[in-house]
Parts: sequence; C-alpha cells; structure tokens
Amino acid sequence: MTIQPISLSELLSLSHHMIDIQKGEYIFREGETTNELYIVCKGKVQLSKMTEEGRELLLRICEQGDAFGEIVPFQLTCTCTVSAKTMETGTLAVIHKQQLEEKLLTDHAFALRFMQWIHLQLQRMQTKIRDLILHGKKGALYSTLIRLTNSYGVETDDGILIDFPMTNQELANFCGSAREVVSRLLKELKELGIISVEKGKITIHDVQFLKDEIRCEGCPIDICNMK
Repeated sequence: MTIQPISLSELLSLSHHMIDIQKGEYIFREGETTNELYIVCKGKVQLSKMTEEGRELLLRICEQGDAFGEIVPFQLTCTCTVSAKTMETGTLAVIHKQQLEEKLLTDHAFALRFMQWIHLQLQRMQTKIRDLILHGKKGALYSTLIRLTNSYGVETDDGILIDFPMTNQELANFCGSAREVVSRLLKELKELGIISVEKGKITIHDVQFLKDEIRCEGCPIDICNMK
C-alpha cells in the first residue's frame, strides 16, 4: 500500500494562529522545552546545533511549505535538540501539540502519513551525520555541495548553478568546520576545475567527481537535500 505524503493544506488546517518573524530571530533554542510545530508560509528558517567545540552546525533550511519543530506526540514534555533561527523576514503557521495529538487519535490515515514524515526527517539527519563521521570535513563539504545542487541547482551550459548565494562561513557551518578549512577545500576544487564561483554563487562543473569522492550511495533527492 502506498501512503500519500502529508499535504500542506492538511497541516495548515490544524494551525492555531500565525506569527510574523524577523530576520535573525530565534523561534526556539536548543535545550528549551516546546509544544508547537511550525509551518513556513513565507521566508526561510535554519535549523542548527552547537558542536562540542562551540561551532554552529547547520542541519536544514526550511522554506515555504516546510514544517519543522521538536514535538514528540503524547509525551509530557519535549526538549529542543536543535535551534531554529530565521534567515529572512516572513510568516509561520503554528500548530499546538494538543491539536496535533487530537488529529493523530481521530484520523488514522493522517497518523500514518505523519509517521512517514517523521521517518523521512530522521533519514535526512542520519545521512548528514554519516557524511560528517565517515568522510570528515572534505566529505561534509562535498556532500553539502551535492545537497545544494539537489535543492537549488539550475542546469546551465557550464554545469549546475547553485542558485542560492552562500558565504564560505555559511558553508563551513553546514560542515561543522572552520571557514579557513572550507576556503582551502573550495580553492582546491576551483584549481581542479570542479567548481567556479561568481557573485557568491557556485557552479558545479563535475558533480560526479564529488559523488565519487564520498562514495555516494545514490540516496533519493527527497532525502539528499538541504530541506
């Protein structure tokens, strides 16, 4: 039996209210308790975690239509394992934990789709952790570039343009690495002709090189992305 994914309209129908967000604002921080799920109606939100060395590790970029939050249904308290910070001014729809639990209890089809969504989020997180552990800083950067092409890639005559400007520091945050390390690795890729950079946007000329270097397992795009 094929289970259809949760639709945006289904989630929005559960929303209790809307909130406006400003760029640079924290929606919740790692270690706080929470009882809400959020849907991005406008803007962008980044999910991140602090490493033991005090570096920020960016885990996900949520855009319009994406849901995020640290809710554990039917558990008394939920503690945030990541922080959510706005990248752009926008609007979020807020779903209270109680409303979600009532829906899960009364709509079994929705409950199955919600379980599927949770599993997908876990798969995405596991693949990012795997790349960090198995392939180190270089593998983390290469896999991040591959995920960026899957999320924001635009086919051009020269290769795949990542139509999402990022600084070296932002890339380093996705890799849990220092900016100097990422700058050095990007320079090596430029010298090899694998990438080029113009106005803060990266073009990948040979994505297969990156995949071969990290022994890419060919994960589906809905797992291998930045969302």
